[in-house]
Amino acid sequence: MENHYNDVLDRHFHLPHIRQVEAARPLRWLSEGWRDLRDNLGASLPYGLVFAIAGYLLLSYAADLPYLFTAAISGFFLIGPLAAAGFYEISRRHGKGQAVSFAQSLRGLRAHADHLLYFGVFLATVLIGWERMSAILFALFYQGVSPDLGNFFRDVFLSGDYLYFVGTYLILGGALAALVFALSAVSVPMLMERDVDMVTAMMTSARTVATNLSAMAVWAAIIVVLIAVGFATMMIGLVILLPLLGHATWHAYKDLVE
Repeated sequence: MENHYNDVLDRHFHLPHIRQVEAARPLRWLSEGWRDLRDNLGASLPYGLVFAIAGYLLLSYAADLPYLFTAAISGFFLIGPLAAAGFYEISRRHGKGQAVSFAQSLRGLRAHADHLLYFGVFLATVLIGWERMSAILFALFYQGVSPDLGNFFRDVFLSGDYLYFVGTYLILGGALAALVFALSAVSVPMLMERDVDMVTAMMTSARTVATNLSAMAVWAAIIVVLIAVGFATMMIGLVILLPLLGHATWHAYKDLVE
């Protein structure tokens, strides 16, 4: 099946060779990401602070709208690959031994504005579609008056009275998240380093995930856990965790894509 999938890609795209790594390799990516973060605190932490504040404001706004709150949380994962572009630029420059600052990383992002814009439109379309789908699922399955958020999670997700809703929501949301992860795992770093189009970068990302299912499953689980820790700390933890994951993703790309 994998060989057939690769043959189909090769017929339509000129994709780089993908290295195959062991399942524990994401731990090395985290270690290398931590090194980049440690060496570039002044450039990295402003991004983490901005995204943490933006996430806190968004979730605060959605706190009284359970369907929007759950969509916002999942949406945070969907837009993450693009939001981390600044960290990729910092790691790219750091890897070349170049001086890097927050302002210099912003200039680097402007140099790739076209590619980032196209990918941003793709992710925004997915996010809007998921928000609408989430609203429809709530309208179809949940007939009560929306309670406060704490009671909502207790009554709906934990009570067992809405198993069809919870199952449908998790299956659809999980499938969408898996698709976006496959298409974006290494695509944005690739767009920032190589002269390729968005579709080629996304297909390269899909091949990377297909070739390294075990390692990428571990990597996806690490991302979910660390972002969950950030949410649990009222976004404070994201000031550090987002830069760590962003830098580590750059090293994942460099390790996997020749």
